[in-house]
Amino acid sequence: MPNLLGGCLCGALRYEIRSPPLRVTLCHCRFCQRTTGSSHLVEPLFDRADLHVTAGVPTVYRHRSEGSGRHLDLHFCPVCGTTLFMTFERFPGLCGVYAGTLDDPAAIEVRPDNAKQVFVASARPEAVLLPGLATFAGPAMDAAGVPHAPRVHDAPQIVGRRGCEPLPGDDAQPR
Repeated sequence: MPNLLGGCLCGALRYEIRSPPLRVTLCHCRFCQRTTGSSHLVEPLFDRADLHVTAGVPTVYRHRSEGSGRHLDLHFCPVCGTTLFMTFERFPGLCGVYAGTLDDPAAIEVRPDNAKQVFVASARPEAVLLPGLATFAGPAMDAAGVPHAPRVHDAPQIVGRRGCEPLPGDDAQPR
């Protein structure tokens, strides 16, 4: 995979990533909804050492996670305010990139072997959950790092107002 390039809206802050993502998280929590202004965040995770800021200096905003109680550091452009990536107190060697800031967001593949969906209990009612991905109502692990059991859907699911519902015309049941 060639290096991934990305940057902010105004171009003052640019970065390069020199490895493929370790995994991809589709996060539906309220924090990610607020920071993206969208229904969820597509967050490829990388070794922090593989992300290099090539132009500009990001400003950092520290936020305490409601889920883990640990800090997240949001790295954003001081000129236009675009949030580019975050680093984690809980996972010090990793960084999560806001996929929409990549020059080619489609370079990040979301597959059952590399991705999960988290905090779907907070998902917007019209959100569609992808089939084959490990899916969690909240975080994928508890505060002590113990993994939760995922749910995996055989077909796309629409969250709906009453929880996950199959898309119209689809009789598949979640496993």
